[in-house]
Amino acid sequence: MIRAEHLRPVEEEAAWTALLTRDRAWDGSLFYGVRTTGIYCRPSCPARRPKRENVVFFATSAEAEAAGFRACHRCHPASTAGTPTERRLRRAKEYLDAHLGERVTLARLGKAVGLSPFHLQRAFKEAFGVSPRVYQDGWRLEAMKGRLREGDEVGTALWRAGYGSARGAYTSAAAGLGMTPGEYREGGEGVRIRYALHDTAFGHLIVAWTAKGICAVMLGDTPEELVDALASEFPAAERIREQGGAAAWLRAVLDYLDGRDPGLAVPLDLRGTAFQLRVWQALREIPVGEVRSYREMAEALGMPTASRAVARACATNRAALVVPCHRVVRADGSLSGYRWGVERKRRLLEHEARMRDGAAEA
Repeated sequence: MIRAEHLRPVEEEAAWTALLTRDRAWDGSLFYGVRTTGIYCRPSCPARRPKRENVVFFATSAEAEAAGFRACHRCHPASTAGTPTERRLRRAKEYLDAHLGERVTLARLGKAVGLSPFHLQRAFKEAFGVSPRVYQDGWRLEAMKGRLREGDEVGTALWRAGYGSARGAYTSAAAGLGMTPGEYREGGEGVRIRYALHDTAFGHLIVAWTAKGICAVMLGDTPEELVDALASEFPAAERIREQGGAAAWLRAVLDYLDGRDPGLAVPLDLRGTAFQLRVWQALREIPVGEVRSYREMAEALGMPTASRAVARACATNRAALVVPCHRVVRADGSLSGYRWGVERKRRLLEHEARMRDGAAEA
């Protein structure tokens, strides 16, 4: 049994915060019992929040039941399948996945899973970080990309992906690809991407940009793996390596890594879903030397239960450093996964702490 009074202060505070915010990210790894009712719940339970002195924390549902607590009938903490609403939301997501080539309305989706359109819209966004429509748009864009990569003509790819009009497809492509469907079909042919490489204290670095701004910043162990990564999405794009003083974009990133300019206020040309772009912009607003939890990021976006969706958006970020996903940590302050390695994440945070402290002393 894990009792609140036996937890370390950081663990106790994190567990209590998870309860107060109904953080779904803790479901399955944390349970709490309420002494006055004899019932135990998962952190995301919608029941009225108990007083702190009446709460007992457990690591598993079995421990809670062994201590004499009964499972809550609202959040079903002992069920690995989740609450009835969570099961319906998973079915809704599966339904959308099975009908990617169609425009599924909220009314149709709600009827399929047994939820009202209003409840479905709100609960789906809380669970997955985006509305059903935005979720469909993201997968429709991916379907179009797959068809184009396989060689479909543009019109065929748009129709098979479920776009109702060419205008909708081109609008989606402009936001999600940074190019037209025709340009993407050719693997980025005609799109000019310049890049520069440099060896740094944090490993090898590649910075790539278009005429609009930086499109990728990656860290790795060798220059070859970074060049290959840049080519993986748009193999036919015109990729030009810049040398010396022409690589102004590289200089901005190097100034940050050298501690000369912590701001990294550079224009970006990023491609992603509407939700990903919102998360990436919010990451850029975290001050140098500070960190946020995934829950705090979700709350800042107005979606307090979308911690996992925020984590996924961080994992898909291609622009290391300029979109500082390394500044997001777990609720207890520990470091979670980082696309370019947890050790690099730790060193980057230490580097930024030194920059912050140096600025304070100046």
